[in-house]
Amino acid sequence: MFSLLLDKLPTTVTIDNTIYKINSNFRVSILFELMMLDNELTEEEKINNALELYYPVIPTDLNKAIEEIIKFYSCGANSSDSKGNGSSYKSYNDVYNFEYDSEYIYSAFMDQYNIDLNSIKYLHWWKFKAMFKSLKEDNLISKIISYRSLDLSEIKDDEEKARYKKLKEIYKLPNQYEKEDDKKIKEIEAILMNKN
Repeated sequence: MFSLLLDKLPTTVTIDNTIYKINSNFRVSILFELMMLDNELTEEEKINNALELYYPVIPTDLNKAIEEIIKFYSCGANSSDSKGNGSSYKSYNDVYNFEYDSEYIYSAFMDQYNIDLNSIKYLHWWKFKAMFKSLKEDNLISKIISYRSLDLSEIKDDEEKARYKKLKEIYKLPNQYEKEDDKKIKEIEAILMNKN
C-alpha cells in the first residue's frame, strides 16, 4: 500500500522493463476525467487522447500502458482493489464535477491551503486528491458535496428534510453530470480496458 508520508510519488511507470515518464500534474488527470465523461468523443478518441495526455512517449504495449493510466489515476489502486488509495475517492465522483464546480474547488484550495490552482505550475495528482478529499467542512464545496450525497430518506424531521431537499436542488449538478454510484470510475475502466 502506498503512503504519502513514506513513499516517493510516482512520475514514471515501468512497462516491459522500460521506464516511461507519466504526466503526473493534477491538470492532466482532471482533463482525463472530464474527457472520459465527454459523450461527444468516441471510445477510440478517448483512448488515444488518454495515451497522449499521460505519456510524452507512448509505450508500445498499449494494454499495459492503459492499465498504468488507470492505476495512476486511482492513486495506485488496482482496478480490482476494493480498498486502497482510490476507493474513497470513488464516492466523491458522484457528487462533484471538476468543470461545473471549478470555482468552488479553486476557492477552497485558496482558503485552506493558500494554493492558487490557476497559477501553480505543478502539483502531483495524488497530492491534489489527498488535499481535495481533506477539505474542511466549512469550505463551500465540502458543504455542497455533503448536500448532494445526503440521503433524504434518513432524515425524520419534516422541516429539516425540506431544508436539505431545497439545498440539494440548489446545488444539484446539471443532468449531464449526474452519475450513479461508482459509475464514473467503472465507465473509465471499461472504456480503457476494452482497447485491444
